[in-house]
Amino acid sequence: MAQTFDIVSRITERSSQLRLAEQKVAQAILGDLAGAASASIGELAASAGVSVASVTRFAKAMGCRDVREFKFLLAQAVAVGQRFFDGAKRAPDAHPPELADIVCNDIHAVLDLNRAMLNADMLLAAAGLLAEARMIYCFGMGGGSTMMSDEARYRLVRLGRPVATYHDAVLQKMVAATLDKKDVVLAFSTTGNVPELLASCEVAREYGVKLIAITALGSPLAGLADVLLPIKTVETDLIFKPSSSRYAMMMTLDMLVLELALLQKDSSQERLRRLKYVLDTHRGGGDRHQPLGD
Repeated sequence: MAQTFDIVSRITERSSQLRLAEQKVAQAILGDLAGAASASIGELAASAGVSVASVTRFAKAMGCRDVREFKFLLAQAVAVGQRFFDGAKRAPDAHPPELADIVCNDIHAVLDLNRAMLNADMLLAAAGLLAEARMIYCFGMGGGSTMMSDEARYRLVRLGRPVATYHDAVLQKMVAATLDKKDVVLAFSTTGNVPELLASCEVAREYGVKLIAITALGSPLAGLADVLLPIKTVETDLIFKPSSSRYAMMMTLDMLVLELALLQKDSSQERLRRLKYVLDTHRGGGDRHQPLGD
């Protein structure tokens, strides 16, 4: 049975248009989503103070065949989004600088966890592929992964590596079909389970392209990778805070690029020197501590 709509949103949107008895069913369900998902039809009727027939009519008003299908969709919604339903209740009653401490602590936690997952051999193997690649294609889809694929392009171009970034699903697949064994795909995904990204990587693999994946251990994307640089995301019940997963990807990317720079130390040194010279000339200063175009 495939979920074709968000049942919780539908209840919220349609409840005011229902008859009074069915509105009571909606109120009872929205007041305790988890309890409603596990309750029998009789228990739902009793908690709402209505008849069993009213619960049945309510389920059909929500676009379901019967109460059984309605409860299935409700249970699915609760399983996927429970922390979002409870998010407002669990939000801390805090303001800066207390909120800054919460954000910083979460960042430190995800960095410490992923620091322990860094594998020196895999980093060296990935850097070797990047060093020898005719062209590097950075693939990412979604929020943090899209940002990281662009970040990879910014990092790699400074070291003289030919690199391009693609985010659009169709264009990504088209590009993948043009590659050959001399190219490398560097793919980013926090979950490793984005169908469009997987499809593009599968096309590239069909043509013998090496795939480096910065993604979740044990994910479908990890299974496709020639070299896996695993990451672990850590999410909390504070749903209003941006995900800390991007810091895990960023640290792994920074380590990969550092390994690449050291692997081709002489050429990296010369290219970075040129960058510094050109930027200092452009900015009209000679501060040796200014960043290299960041």
